[in-house]
Amino acid sequence: MERFKAFLTNWGDIKSVSYQLDQSLVALGSGGFLGKGLAQGQMKLMHIPEPHTDFIFPIIGEELGFIGAVSVIVLFLIFAWRGLQISRQSQDLFGSLLAAGITLMILLQALINIGVSCGLLPTKGLPLPFVSFGGSALVMNMAEVGILLNISTNRVKR
Repeated sequence: MERFKAFLTNWGDIKSVSYQLDQSLVALGSGGFLGKGLAQGQMKLMHIPEPHTDFIFPIIGEELGFIGAVSVIVLFLIFAWRGLQISRQSQDLFGSLLAAGITLMILLQALINIGVSCGLLPTKGLPLPFVSFGGSALVMNMAEVGILLNISTNRVKR
């Protein structure tokens, strides 16, 4: 409840629950169009707590700039397009629904993480798929992609 209240009211208060969100917005803005350069960002060095987990997107925005942040979003959109294409071309209903579910689950997790990092959603604890540090989330995402690739091998060519 504290995070939701901070999302609604405590913008800019350094002692509040929204400190991490405020610092992530500073990191996103300080990257500019082309960024500061890979591994040249300063916000990960004591400003954003645990930047390698939930708030990795602002670090990408700071180091790679607007171009890098948009590139990450475009890669997720390509993943969504290919996953839904696999779902549409599946031979059976179960494979089609499974492919759509896996694709939308990964895409929704990415959209929530990016929305939280940009201040559009209240702070959650979801990692950015395939990017954030963490073994269990990465293993599960890779297993889901393996299932998606298996479904794609048995599809109808149209």
